[in-house]
Amino acid sequence: MKWHTRLTELLQIKYPIMQGGLAYLGYSDLAAAVSNAGGFGQITAMSLPDAKTLREEIERTRTLTDKPFGINFAIGMHRGDMEERIRIAIEERVSAVTLTGGNPAPFMPLLQSASLTTLVLVSSRTQAQKAEQLGASAVIVVGHEGGGHLGRDEVGTMVLVPQIVDAVRIPVVASGGISDGRGWMACHALGAEGIVMGTRFIATKECVRASSSYKNALVKATSADTVVIKRSISSPARVLRSPLIDEFMELESETNDSEALKRYINGEANKRWIYESNQEEGFGWAGQAVGLINDIPEVSELIQRMVREAEIIRSKWF
Repeated sequence: MKWHTRLTELLQIKYPIMQGGLAYLGYSDLAAAVSNAGGFGQITAMSLPDAKTLREEIERTRTLTDKPFGINFAIGMHRGDMEERIRIAIEERVSAVTLTGGNPAPFMPLLQSASLTTLVLVSSRTQAQKAEQLGASAVIVVGHEGGGHLGRDEVGTMVLVPQIVDAVRIPVVASGGISDGRGWMACHALGAEGIVMGTRFIATKECVRASSSYKNALVKATSADTVVIKRSISSPARVLRSPLIDEFMELESETNDSEALKRYINGEANKRWIYESNQEEGFGWAGQAVGLINDIPEVSELIQRMVREAEIIRSKWF
């Protein structure tokens, strides 16, 4: 079966499956593996220490794949040199960029001037319409099931995706709670033209930066083992339960001091678990899709499994 959608055409990929931006995990190994398997891999730019390292990571990815790949820019991790990093993506002629976790408006003129394909993460109909007005090539819709930072309205993927499909003319890509061919096809039925998976791609062999502790926790977890934190500071995000997260939730029930909370849950604490297997003093992002993750396959095996599942569904119902 062919899997042609406006997303596959836009990104020049075989399957409309994108790897999400993964803080401290989205590097060349994983990005190249996803692209080689027919999807669209991404380097997570703002996890890298500086702009020079981003250029090196792009070059390394090109030694691992000749397929299209992109760069994710997490606006919330903006440290002052984001425009410099965007210019590197433009100079290196990557296939596309995604803007997530913040207001894309300040960066859209630069991306448009370079005619670079740009996908914007949104969590509401209003945000999607604004992204379209700003010139986004497509929007990625994240439902409340997703891992990492989410929208404030707590609307799930099943309801949010068709709302946004009806509200914009550009392609809509679904994200949140997707881990297999069933979720993929469900999103197509809702009108999406592709999907983004984050949590599911962490639990793969090519996500080499993730510790075995973190990967195994994703396999063992149920959907109920994830919780949403930082609601009190209007920055909701879904994580796996851990001793540190339990302490954080108790602190959050007592204060909404954003600086105190941000110091508690930060990149260093994230790396203590995902790199060092220290659950007592660290944490890991994860979506409710953990309830559907049962193994740690190679990326190519995962995508081909999803394709087989999707083809069975397509032949039976569509």
